[in-house]
Amino acid sequence: MVLPRRLRRVNRVGLNRLVVHVAPWLPGLGVVVHRGRRSGHVYRTPVMVFRHGEQIVVALPYGDDTDWVRNVLGPGKSAVVTRGRTLPLVSPRIARDPQHRAVPALVRPFLRALGADSVLTAGTVPAAG
Repeated sequence: MVLPRRLRRVNRVGLNRLVVHVAPWLPGLGVVVHRGRRSGHVYRTPVMVFRHGEQIVVALPYGDDTDWVRNVLGPGKSAVVTRGRTLPLVSPRIARDPQHRAVPALVRPFLRALGADSVLTAGTVPAAG
């Protein structure tokens, strides 16, 4: 059981509009910048993001069938802004992580309780500049 769709909508309309401004600066949080598959509109989605070796790992408490995940996996570029840095996402993919080894120990119980065993992983290339 991942978080319900109704909660997705509430967060998208309410909480996410506030969190998107602080998430790029807080440890464990970030903002995925992606382009809509059909609209072409640029979206900014706050996420839980972590480093795991050379990979970026994004927890998926709403599951792997959300619009933003489909946008990131589709053609086009996407990036994550975390700790004040913009990191383009390279070869993003969905991975199953039932043991939640790719996320910090403090986050594991939360994801286990939800039954959210999918994560989005990607390589990164530091932004030029």
